[in-house]
Amino acid sequence: HLSELQEDDSSLLWKETFKQFVDIKANGPSSIGADLCLHGFSHVYGLPEHADSLQLRDTRDDEPYRLYNLDVFAYDLYSRFGLYGSVPLLVAHKLDRTLGVFWQNASETFVNIRYSPSDQQDEQVPLIQRRWREPQTDVHWLSESGVIDCVVLLGPSPQQLFSQYAQLTGYQTLPPLFALGYHQSRWNYKDEADVRAVDSGFDRHDIPYDVMWLDIDHTDGKRYFTWDPVCFPEPARLQLHLEKKNRKLVVISDPHFKADPDWSLYREARDGGHFVKDREGQLYVGSCWPGESCYLDFSRPDTRAWYSRCFALDKYKGSTPSLFLWNDMNEPSVFSGPEQTMPKDAVHYGGWEHRELHNLYGFYQHMATVDGLITRSGGSERPFVLSRSFFAGSQRLGAVWTGDNVATWEYLKISIPMLLSLSVTGVGFCGADVGGFFKDPDPELLVRWYQAAALQPFFRGHSACVSKRREPWLFGEEVTAAIRTVIRQRYQLLPYWYTLFHRAHTSGLPPIRPLWVEFPRERSTFSVDNQHMIGGALLACPVTDPGVQEVKVLLPGSDEIWFDVQSAEMHKGGGTLSLPVTLDTVPVFQRGGSVICRSAGSSHCSADLQLLPLSITVALDPQGAADGELYLDDGHSFNYLHRKAFCLRRFNMLSGRLLCRAASEEGAFDCDTVVHSVTILGMKSKPSAVTVHQSGSEDTSAEFQYMETCCRLTVSSLSLRVVTDWEIQIL
Repeated sequence: HLSELQEDDSSLLWKETFKQFVDIKANGPSSIGADLCLHGFSHVYGLPEHADSLQLRDTRDDEPYRLYNLDVFAYDLYSRFGLYGSVPLLVAHKLDRTLGVFWQNASETFVNIRYSPSDQQDEQVPLIQRRWREPQTDVHWLSESGVIDCVVLLGPSPQQLFSQYAQLTGYQTLPPLFALGYHQSRWNYKDEADVRAVDSGFDRHDIPYDVMWLDIDHTDGKRYFTWDPVCFPEPARLQLHLEKKNRKLVVISDPHFKADPDWSLYREARDGGHFVKDREGQLYVGSCWPGESCYLDFSRPDTRAWYSRCFALDKYKGSTPSLFLWNDMNEPSVFSGPEQTMPKDAVHYGGWEHRELHNLYGFYQHMATVDGLITRSGGSERPFVLSRSFFAGSQRLGAVWTGDNVATWEYLKISIPMLLSLSVTGVGFCGADVGGFFKDPDPELLVRWYQAAALQPFFRGHSACVSKRREPWLFGEEVTAAIRTVIRQRYQLLPYWYTLFHRAHTSGLPPIRPLWVEFPRERSTFSVDNQHMIGGALLACPVTDPGVQEVKVLLPGSDEIWFDVQSAEMHKGGGTLSLPVTLDTVPVFQRGGSVICRSAGSSHCSADLQLLPLSITVALDPQGAADGELYLDDGHSFNYLHRKAFCLRRFNMLSGRLLCRAASEEGAFDCDTVVHSVTILGMKSKPSAVTVHQSGSEDTSAEFQYMETCCRLTVSSLSLRVVTDWEIQIL
C-alpha cells in the first residue's frame, strides 16, 4: 500500500543512501514477493538480459538474478547483474511439459533459483537411501514495489507456451524485409563523404548490405532531430543517394534532451510538461552526451504523442521516408545518476515515482518512436526501430541488441545464449554487435563473428569511436572473401528468414530456438547453448574458439537424419559429430524432413530478392518425406495486414512427388517469383526421369543431375511460378 509517514515510523526506512545519492521513499518502504515450487523441473531459462548461460544457474551461494535496466559498458560475463533490458519471464522445461512464469512488474526485481535434484540423481545421498522423489526447482521473486501480477503459462509444449505468452504480451512485429539484411554502423561515420565512401566500398567489393547507421555525432551538438551543419549539411540528399540503391539510413535518437533554452525543441518539451520531474517538483536534470540534460517522460501519453509528431517530415528537417531510428541510452542512462541511471525518487506522470516503472522507460520510448514512424507514413509503411532497453512486449515494436560488448572470443561465445534467452522470452528480433563494440578483433575473430551473426536474427556490424575501422575489406582479400561469402549466404537465405518472422508474427514461435524447443524429449539438448536451431529446419553450430581444426556438433534425434549444408553429406542423429573445420567452415545442417527456399544468384541489397529466382532444397527424412513453407508479401507495407496482400505456400514431398500448394486460404499476392531449381537430399537411387506439371499445362520432362556419392538430385532449368500450383514427379 502507498503510505504516509507517521510520527511513530522510523524515518530510516523512508530514506536510503547509496554512495553520495539519497533515495527518499515518498510512499514508504515496500516490497512484494512470491515463492513458486516447480515440481519435476530441473531446467529453467529466460529472465534476460544477462551475460550468462542459457540455463539459469542455482543462486543459493551467489547473487540472485537482477532485473534492473542499466547502461553497463563492457559488461562482465557470466554475471547475474542487470543489463540493458528486462523480461520477467521464466521458462521451465522437462520431458513432458514446458511452462512459464510471468511476473509482470517493472520495478527493481530479484529472482532466486534453487535446484533440488531427486534423491535418485543426488550422488551425495547413499544409493541404499535414495528414494523416487521428483526433482524440483524453487523460484523466489522479489520486487521493490508494485502489485503481485503473476501468470503461470501451462504449455504443455514449447510451441503452445510461446503462443500463450504472445497472446498475453504481443506477437513479434513483422519487420520490413530490409531490416533482415546486413546493417553497417560505427560510432561515428564522420561526414557525408565518409558515408558515401563506405557505401561505394560495399559495391566495389561486391558485398550486399541494406542499411547505413549514424551515431550521436551526426547531430548538431548532440541535439536529436538535428544534423551537424558542417559534416552533414545535406542529409536529405544523402538519403536520396542511398535510396536510389534501395538502401536506408538509420540515425540515433536518445531520450535525453540537451538543456538548452535556445533550442526550440527543448523549449517545446519544457513548456509542454514533457520532462521528468525531481522529487521537489522541479525539472530533473542529469548529465549525458550533451552535458546537462532533461529526460522525456514517455510514461505520459501526451509526451509520447508529442514525441511521435517530432518525426514528421516537415518537423524533422532533413529527414525522408527512407530514414529509420535507433533508440539508445534509454535505460535511461544518466552519467551523474546512481548506478548511471535515473534516481528512483524522480517523479513521472500521475505522480508515480521512477522506481515503479524503471524497467518500462525504454519500452515507452520505443513505442513512441514506432508510432511516430507509422504516423509519418500515414499508416502505410512498416517502421524499423532498434532499442537498447526493453521489457516484456518489446517484441511487438521492433529489434533489440545486446549492447556494448567487447571484441574477444568470450563475448562472441556468450552472444549465443544471450540471444537464445531473449528468444524464449518472446524477443525474437535480436542480435549482438558483430566484431564487438569495444576494442579491436583480430581477423580470425572478425570472420568467426560474421559467420555466427549471419545465422542470428538482427545482423549489424558496429564499433566504438576508439576502435579501429573495420569495414569488411580492410583486413586483406582472404578475410574480405570469407565475410563476403557469409553475407551473401545470409541474403540467399532471406526468404527462409522472412518466413520465420511471419511465423513469429502469427504464432509466437521465435526465429532462433534452443535445441530443446525442437527436441523437447531429449535430455542431451536441455543444457546446450553453443548451438541453436534456425526455425525447425536448420541447426547452426558457429565456431567460437580460436585456431580450432575440429568442432563437436550434437545432432539430436536418433530417428533423425541431418545434411551438411556445405557438402550435402548425410549424418544420422542421436549423437555427436566431430567435424573438421577451416576458416571458411560454417557448421550448418538441414534437418531431414524439411524444405527450405533460398534466393538464387547474387544481390546488392534485399530489394533485389524479389527479382531473383528461388532455389529449393528438399531434405528427405528416413521415410522419404519433407515439407516446408514460404511466405511472400511486398516486404515493406501493411498491405499484408489491411488488404491481406500476402501469399503463404506449402511444399510437400511424399512418395517421390513434390507438391507446391497454398498453405492458407487467406491472402492473395501476385508476383513473378519463379523456382529455378530444386535440390533433393537423401535420394537413394538415380531416377529414370523427372516430370513437371504446372496447373493448366501438360507434363514436361525436366533436366536433372544425380550425384551418387552424396545421394543428391538436382532438377534445374525450371521456371515454376511460386504463386501457382505445380508438382514435380520423380520416376
